[in-house]
Amino acid sequence: MSLQIADGSGRPSLAPPKRGALNHIPGDEGWPIIGRTLQVLADPKGEVERMAATYGLAYRSRVLGETSITLLGPEANELVLFDQAKNFSSTHGWGPILGLLFPRGLMMLDFDEHRLHRRALSVAFKAGPMQSYLAALDAGIATRVAQWRNEPGEMLFYPAMKQLTLDLAATSFLGAEIGPEVDDITRAFVDMVAAAVAPIRRPWPGTAMAKGVRGRRRIVGYFSEQIPIRRAKGGDDLFSQLCQATHEDGALLSTQDIIDHMSFLMMAAHDTLTSSLTSFVALLAANPEWQRKLRDEVAALDVPDGQTLPFDKLDAMPLTEMAFKEAMRLKPPVPSIPRRAVRDFSFQGFAIPAGTLVAVNPLFSHHMPQIWPEPEKFDPLRFTEEAQKARHRFAFVPFGGGAHMCLGLHFAYMQAKCFTRHFVQNLEVSLAPGYAPEWQMWPIPKPKDGLKLTLTPRRD
Repeated sequence: MSLQIADGSGRPSLAPPKRGALNHIPGDEGWPIIGRTLQVLADPKGEVERMAATYGLAYRSRVLGETSITLLGPEANELVLFDQAKNFSSTHGWGPILGLLFPRGLMMLDFDEHRLHRRALSVAFKAGPMQSYLAALDAGIATRVAQWRNEPGEMLFYPAMKQLTLDLAATSFLGAEIGPEVDDITRAFVDMVAAAVAPIRRPWPGTAMAKGVRGRRRIVGYFSEQIPIRRAKGGDDLFSQLCQATHEDGALLSTQDIIDHMSFLMMAAHDTLTSSLTSFVALLAANPEWQRKLRDEVAALDVPDGQTLPFDKLDAMPLTEMAFKEAMRLKPPVPSIPRRAVRDFSFQGFAIPAGTLVAVNPLFSHHMPQIWPEPEKFDPLRFTEEAQKARHRFAFVPFGGGAHMCLGLHFAYMQAKCFTRHFVQNLEVSLAPGYAPEWQMWPIPKPKDGLKLTLTPRRD
């Protein structure tokens, strides 16, 4: 059965199941109205682990005003993310969170429409453009790491990394010669991202959502002005590549399509990478033996300081990739992934009706002790080729999976390797004795205090 009605915007919408239709699924919906939202916000990992221990790998809860079903473990990830039967809508899963600010970004499209747009956008992530992005990333990272080296000592690392990834997204995605608008554009993106996770979901005066909506208007205006210019002169940056991208019939992407895709890609590229690179560096600080291993790996590349990292050297950094994967296992950049069922389906023997809001939970999957022995331990060797072959292919899902597997995952690994090369060549990083940073794990992991690290210049 498929349940579909029209909403006020004229777009198709999915009606939630009638009240009580999910009562046969064990769970706890918490307090009236607010449900279990406060428990999720306070301790998302502890909440899902307690609910799973009590109710099993499929349970009913109520968060952000709606009853939903959480499905846990690799088999749930495969069912929902691989979604061979096309039972689950990403549009209607993410819509309440991102729809006002990042409408019709790639993650906000479904099925055949998503496939067509993904194919058109993939041109921007082929080898040629990626090499151009690497040159821009390398230059930006080298400059920032040199600044850190010249100003050693204790620093708050998360805001510094957030500024770096935002600057890198602006230069590699929009072009090094964006001009004086760059500060205005990046500030607009910061406001949009902050609004996407704000508790007040309407753009009332003085709210983060109101600032986010104003930021989106600024972004729309900038891209609208620039698209005809980029189409006329071309360029190697991602924005210029998308301005030349075509659908299967040869038609260029529309102006609105480019605006929506660029807005979403800019958000996704900087916010999740900020989280993952911050947790990566924090783990290196806590595990100095891995700093040494990665430093030796970088030295073996035999790339002189000051020379751009060659694209063909990226594959010669397997330990860096394993360590970065382990950081994303411990703190997945998207801890929970929502979908809405477009048809009736079943899981673990439970019949679940169309319209149900469904979530899978990478944070839970990445800490299941039967899959990851000593799950809280930092051990990049979990990601040797042999170890990965022995696990369920949906046990590790930091980039999602299936048709919606993150289009920019190779960009993320490239940026992580480029960053690691410059960082470990020039700096040592450490934590103060007894310091154990606390993390806010939802909606995107970040250290509550900004992460206090000590940077020491390398002398050899």
